[in-house]
Amino acid sequence: MPDDGSAESATWPMPKFRFEVDLGTELTNVAFQEVSGMDTENQIIEYRKTNSPQFSTEKMPGIAKYGNIILKRGVFVNDNAFWKWYDSIKMNTIKRQTVLIKLLDENGKVTMQWQLDNAWPTKITSTDLKSDGNEVAVDTLEIAHEKLTITNP
Repeated sequence: MPDDGSAESATWPMPKFRFEVDLGTELTNVAFQEVSGMDTENQIIEYRKTNSPQFSTEKMPGIAKYGNIILKRGVFVNDNAFWKWYDSIKMNTIKRQTVLIKLLDENGKVTMQWQLDNAWPTKITSTDLKSDGNEVAVDTLEIAHEKLTITNP
């Protein structure tokens, strides 16, 4: 491919600072300061066949395991949406939702999307308060989920 000097001809990694989060029906397009914990792993099953001539085990993929997602955002006046979602958790009754984390390009178009299935809040950490501090008040929301799927719309 010839280089015509335009930005479109170059392939660049996506910047990670422009994103939005859709937490479900009542909490759409929530602005967050930070999203972390989007990881997945397969547990390893070690197995040795009884008729194997080698004195070692085979490693096979086992059960998939997903880490909890950590979301941080500023505290706003009269915005208790996280706490309402968290309060909906009762013994054996959880309001599970599909959560979408969307990476945006410079035009605000979704370029990549992480979908969390059956997500629910496990922990909310409210901001710390200091009389000599000058930082923004930040709440932290921890979300458990059962599956992480990545799509490119």
